[in-house]
Amino acid sequence: MGGVIQGFGVIAAIVLVGYLLGRLGVLGDAAREVLTKLSFYVATPALLLKMLAGSDVAVLVSVPLLVSALSTFFVAGLFVVLGVLRGWSIRRTAIGALCSSYVNAGNLGIPIAVYVLGDASLVAPVMLLQLLVLTPLGLTVIDLAGPGSSGAVWRRLLAPFRNPILVCALLGVAVSASGGKIPGPVLEPISLLGDMSVPSVLLAFGLSLRGSALPGGGPERWPVLASVVLKSVVHPLSAWVIGAGVFGLTGTALFAVVVIASLPAAQNLFAYASQYDTGVRLARESILLSTILSVPVLFAVAALLG
Repeated sequence: MGGVIQGFGVIAAIVLVGYLLGRLGVLGDAAREVLTKLSFYVATPALLLKMLAGSDVAVLVSVPLLVSALSTFFVAGLFVVLGVLRGWSIRRTAIGALCSSYVNAGNLGIPIAVYVLGDASLVAPVMLLQLLVLTPLGLTVIDLAGPGSSGAVWRRLLAPFRNPILVCALLGVAVSASGGKIPGPVLEPISLLGDMSVPSVLLAFGLSLRGSALPGGGPERWPVLASVVLKSVVHPLSAWVIGAGVFGLTGTALFAVVVIASLPAAQNLFAYASQYDTGVRLARESILLSTILSVPVLFAVAALLG
């Protein structure tokens, strides 16, 4: 389980640096907001453009990915139903649904895929599913439900296309589908900017922990607990039921889809929540708690199916 330890160690170290920077006040009061905007408007769009332009979208067609997609939308749908029943706002429900279903496939998924599953490529289809479907869908709902989104229908429909993350994701897919490549002199600065995405989000996350209350309390208690239970328990369990019971997956294929479903909520969801100023505490606490719980969950999955 070296991949589990390594992945969590990297994340914890950078988050700790962010927390210490916040405690010492080195970056000032606006540091978290600046890092969040840097990630949302520059670093993450650059990273998505680079990754998707160099990917093969054909890998989206596979039975394991279908299992991952069905389990993902199942748990997201459960949170949406709960949000409707509880009367939570559309934007808050969208953030909670993402926290319930959007796995940390990058900085945790890749090392875990290498050291636990023995093949880093197993996580690539899920990353593409999230980048091409979940992110645009979630951000579009948040965009259209936000203040100032009323008015002409065409203006509301075009609002998501002012989102740099969606625009760069679509550009990356277009490059991949065309069979072309981004020229080296253009790709180099894009790569450098994209490399800032993960550390800037993790640093901002660490900064946000300074002075924050213990997770699981306050007005966000029930949304947080619901998203954490869905992400940490229902998501891997549903992946196992769908994979083994519906599609008859066994062995390594079944192990892989359950491990991937057991990954915690991704840190970039905190950047999205902060950028749109909705469900920030919900995102922060869901990510933190699901990350902590994913350790025993991953060990349990490895012991039972590995």
